[in-house]
Amino acid sequence: MQHFVRPDGTPPVNGYSHAVSFGGPMVAVSGQVPVDAQGRLVGAEDAEAQVRQVFANLATALAAAGAGLEHVVKLTVYLTDLADLDAFRLVRDEYLDPARPPACSLVQVAGLVHPAFRVEIDALAELPVWA
Repeated sequence: MQHFVRPDGTPPVNGYSHAVSFGGPMVAVSGQVPVDAQGRLVGAEDAEAQVRQVFANLATALAAAGAGLEHVVKLTVYLTDLADLDAFRLVRDEYLDPARPPACSLVQVAGLVHPAFRVEIDALAELPVWA
């Protein structure tokens, strides 16, 4: 996997790569929301707690497919409030290597499937050759 964080001629980045090149099989992870394994909402009014639960869910889903967060090549992030961007960045940098960030798109949405959800994230990851 090769990360092109900021190729010549591209604008500055904040925690993502402009491009990631990979050649192995891949896994697509559906949008993960801030719900624990028992189906309970985590962090009703706490954006950081919600993002942390979403990354935990991503890690669990990836592990089931034989991959880890270090194999993520692309994230798509949906926030209902851009005021939660700092919380997302803080938690993202705890779960992902800031020196090798995945490609990423982030959009503000009017709402998610449950009105208390503040964040949803889906991912594409390269499966390791041993998976």
